Amino acid sequence: MDTIYDFQTRTPSGKDLPLSAYRGKAVLLVNTATKCGLAPQFRELEALHQKYKDQGLVILGFPCNQFQNQEPELNETMEQSCEINFGVTFQLSEKIMVNGRETHPLFRFLKDQLPGKLGKRIKWNFTKFLISPEGIPVRRFAPTVKPASMEQYIIEILPDTN
Repeated sequence: MDTIYDFQTRTPSGKDLPLSAYRGKAVLLVNTATKCGLAPQFRELEALHQKYKDQGLVILGFPCNQFQNQEPELNETMEQSCEINFGVTFQLSEKIMVNGRETHPLFRFLKDQLPGKLGKRIKWNFTKFLISPEGIPVRRFAPTVKPASMEQYIIEILPDTN
């Protein structure tokens, strides 16, 4: 597997979500949690989504409850909670694991391609991976990196929409 297009996930309602649907788009993948101290980043992620979605940016949130149980929402209520509390309209997946034996295959791939300072582990919620329109992971951002500060890197890889 060489690109994110080889993977799929499910929406919170259980519908298949093949990442090949985002072929040709710049994609920002983020492991999220609604009760995390970094949850205000949802608003910045949504602002990037609104600003660049028509230019080929896709933001995908992957809720994870592995860090101090900071994602207590059920798959069934997660989208509504994110929309009401943070204004989120970008796509979320069902809850997944990002570390350990049951790591989602997509996150295993991302960590292999772009290890962080802790090696091939996700340090905390809101670790972000920027993916080129060819489906290749190009940059990893630490949880504390604010989405707005990533804008220049996103602009560099936006697909040519002309």
